Formats: sequence, C-alpha cells, structure tokens
Amino acid sequence: MGNKYGLIDPADPAFRDESEVALATLVSATAGSSKKIGAKMIVGRSGRIIGGVTIGGCVDAQVVEAADALFDKDDAERRLLSISLDDDEAWEIGLTCGGTLEVLLTRVDLGATDDSTVVAHREAMELLSAGESAAIVTPIDSGAGAYAVPTDEIGDTSPSERTFIDRIAPPLTLVIVGAGQIAMSLTRMARELDMRTVIVDGRDRYATRERFPEADDVLVGMPSEIVAAIDANRRTAVLLLAHDYKYELPVLRDILRKPVGYIGMLGSKKRGAAMRDLLHDEGFTDEELARVHTPIGLDLGGKAPAEVALSILSEIVAVYSGKRA
Repeated sequence: MGNKYGLIDPADPAFRDESEVALATLVSATAGSSKKIGAKMIVGRSGRIIGGVTIGGCVDAQVVEAADALFDKDDAERRLLSISLDDDEAWEIGLTCGGTLEVLLTRVDLGATDDSTVVAHREAMELLSAGESAAIVTPIDSGAGAYAVPTDEIGDTSPSERTFIDRIAPPLTLVIVGAGQIAMSLTRMARELDMRTVIVDGRDRYATRERFPEADDVLVGMPSEIVAAIDANRRTAVLLLAHDYKYELPVLRDILRKPVGYIGMLGSKKRGAAMRDLLHDEGFTDEELARVHTPIGLDLGGKAPAEVALSILSEIVAVYSGKRA
C-alpha cells in the first residue's frame, strides 16, 4: 500500500491490475482483546491480498472465499461475515480466547469516483495529511455508504442504527533538537509507540545515521531554520534537548505561535523560569509560555538517559491522551 494508513487509493500502483476490491474489516468480537477490532485486509477481484496487512490466521482464508462470492454476485455490495473460533484459532490471530467474530466485507469499485468507500478514504487521507484525526463511519444495518469526518465531530450522540466507527490518527512526530544520549534512547522507544522521530542538530559528528539508525530523519544544520521549515501541526511534539540557549530560544520563538501539540525543554525549574522571563520580555504571553514543559517529562525519579527518555515519552502520551495539560 502506498499510504501508511492502509486506506484505499485507486491511484496507488498496488491496485493497478484490479477493477474492484473487497475491504474486510473486523467490526466485533465476543471474546478476546478489543485491540483487534478494526483490523483490515483488502482482497482484489483477482483473488490476491493487497498490501501487507491481514486479520490473521484461519480468518484470512474465510475472508478471501467470502470476497470471491461477493464478486460473483453482481448486485451484492456488502456482506457481514460471522466466524466462530476456538481458543487455539483465536490465539493465532491475537485474541485471548475463542468466540465469534463479525467481519464486514464491502465491495469497492476502484473505477467509480463516487464509490462511497473511495470517497470516504480520500477525505480521511486529506484530514490525516493536514494533521487531523479522521473517523470513517460505516452504517452496518442499512447498508448505507461510508463517510469520513474529523474525529472530534463524532461527539457523544448515539447513531440511529448500528455503525462501525474507524478512528485513525496521524502518527505523532517527535522533532528532537539535540543529538545526545537521551535522543538516542528516544528514537528507539518511540518506534515501539509508532511515533516518527526527526533528529535535528548542528553538529554533523553527532547527528549521524550510525548513531540514529531508527530515526525517520536525521537533519544537520541550524536548528531554528530546520524546525521553522517543518510543517508542524498538533500531532507534532518539539523536544529541546540541546541544553543551550543559543539553539533553543530561536526555536521557541518560532514554535510557540504554531499549533504544535507538545513543547518540552530539558533543564531545571530555574533554567525554565529564566527562559520564560527572557521570552516574556520579548512580548510572549503567559499563556504561550505555559505551553513549554520544563523540566521536561514526568517525574519518575530516573536520571540515566534511557530513564529520562522514558519520562519524556510518558509525559507526551499523557498530554495527547488528555491526562495532562
């Protein structure tokens, strides 16, 4: 798949030889972990599985068979597949015990620009590209077409019929200024959390691929210029780890008035207060300056680089989950 969200894009070369595909989505499970809900696979009319993602185990074979049957019926657009699993089969796909799964199969016409799934996925991609979370809403009972909205528009209201809501968030991007030991630990841990990492440093001996093999980008140059050129949004977290005012203040002057979701600076409370005083004298408001988390990270008591990295990531997770301002 050409996009990291696994959404259907008819222009994607992965779909080049297919006129139609069946989108299979796990919409309910009576047993096991709910983390599998939303798992997907895409089956082409040719019978091949498109992309590297599947639901898993014996379910995949049943989905392929059901997709073939769906294509054979000219007037069939959707089917809700019920699959019973014993404990061993459930364990194979990541569930903790046996039960019944429901997999929604939706037929998608890749050549029809008004196909509701194609339209919904395209609109979701536009939201995600803008740094917003998207929700694809699929009515199940009526067979009405799917549609996409920003996640915050879902609200708390109950739909009039059974629906499946697939919430998709763009990955968090950590822009890390300062290529030290803490940054090295951050890139390793962040990958486990599906976060992107961008290392920024003016020292080419420190900001290297050898030291940061798991970073998504390693950028060498003036940090303030590099960070200013990054297309920041609320899914961007900026971490100032250089412990040097001449690098950090120019970055702060730029990002304090951008819609980034998290700003953190390494240092003591005294150092953080001095930085705020300097920027306050330059005209930044108390509300703007309060966005900077310094000392950075939750107070977990650790001092080693990996422990500090863990505290930073813990605070970032808390902020984005709404558990911390």
